[in-house]
Amino acid sequence: MMVVGVNQGERIVNFNLTEDEEMLKAVAERFVRDHYDHESRRSFQAEAPGFSVANWCTLGEIGLLAAPLPQEHGGFDIGATGIATMCEALGYGLVVEPVAEAIVLAGRLLLAGAGEELREDWAAALVSGDKRVALAHAERDYRDGACWVRSTARSNGNMVILDGEKPFCITGSGADAYIVSARSSGTPDDPHGVDFYLVPAETPELTIKDWPMIDGTYATKLHFSDMAVPIAARLNGGFARLTEIELLASLARSSEALGIMRRLFADTTDYLRTRTQFGAPIGSFQAIQHRMVTQYAAIEQSRALINLALVSAEPAAFARAVYGARAYIAEVSVELGHEMIQFHGGMGVTDELAIGAGHMRLLMLSRWPESPLATLDRFAAAEGPIEYDLAL
Repeated sequence: MMVVGVNQGERIVNFNLTEDEEMLKAVAERFVRDHYDHESRRSFQAEAPGFSVANWCTLGEIGLLAAPLPQEHGGFDIGATGIATMCEALGYGLVVEPVAEAIVLAGRLLLAGAGEELREDWAAALVSGDKRVALAHAERDYRDGACWVRSTARSNGNMVILDGEKPFCITGSGADAYIVSARSSGTPDDPHGVDFYLVPAETPELTIKDWPMIDGTYATKLHFSDMAVPIAARLNGGFARLTEIELLASLARSSEALGIMRRLFADTTDYLRTRTQFGAPIGSFQAIQHRMVTQYAAIEQSRALINLALVSAEPAAFARAVYGARAYIAEVSVELGHEMIQFHGGMGVTDELAIGAGHMRLLMLSRWPESPLATLDRFAAAEGPIEYDLAL
């Protein structure tokens, strides 16, 4: 996506993708065509980890795992527009592999905060898909994206001793390591004093239990007591770095939701053209047409809000635009899912159709890691107007 200026002070935003972004989109769409149909998706989610490990490695082979990662660590550093484009394409395919959580969030957090030796151990494996990490940050009293960390960290020579529990490690099933948050000082809601540590899954003092979520993916409950990890496993940046990287993950999730909305709308449009009642396709009924137009408008407004984030110039403006997009999409995507299910009738919630599966994923995206109202509060609290990058 490019932003350009023209003569006499006119300003035009060119929303056409660049050649590289078009190629990235094509690769993602080809992956969906080659590896996904509804029955395959159901088989991927039949048991933990809730997705296909073979598909994860394929995503590494074709470069989609490398795409969102920094170039200096073996990635392609595609930027916000590339991330949004890729995740929308994967969302349209109802892809269950956790690219947003494991790569855009956990992978970037690891590479941004790890020391040189730790990065060398993990960078290539993350890019190839041979290894996967998951963020273990949310705790039992965690609410709406706020900082709440009771797990503790105390120094013991060249080791750090961790104690605590992380019940909500999203997409943590089968991960090779976990990025665990723990505090060395302060109250549970104090963002200062919180650090993140890379903990291998095979650590003896770490207890792991998987559990399924509403959308068919698997989360993990971690429990650890007197768990010793090397001080070199600590990631730099603390809670502030997580907040920064979470913005890109939020953009990725919202883009995935947009792709799912488009898919449910397209499937329902096809159904309305073929399902007949009273001797006519039900899509010809004016009341249904009006309701479909309302949902089409929601899809287009969702895209416009994501594009607004992509052309925002300053970090503060980008953050505010991402909050606004997420707050809106989290609400309207669930309503769209309700409408598409109702048009299909009872069969809309069965396992035989992708409609119900897509709706459950939209429910998950609308509530994790915080409610739409909490995101709306962030948007309202953000200072200043949104500025745009309108440089030539």
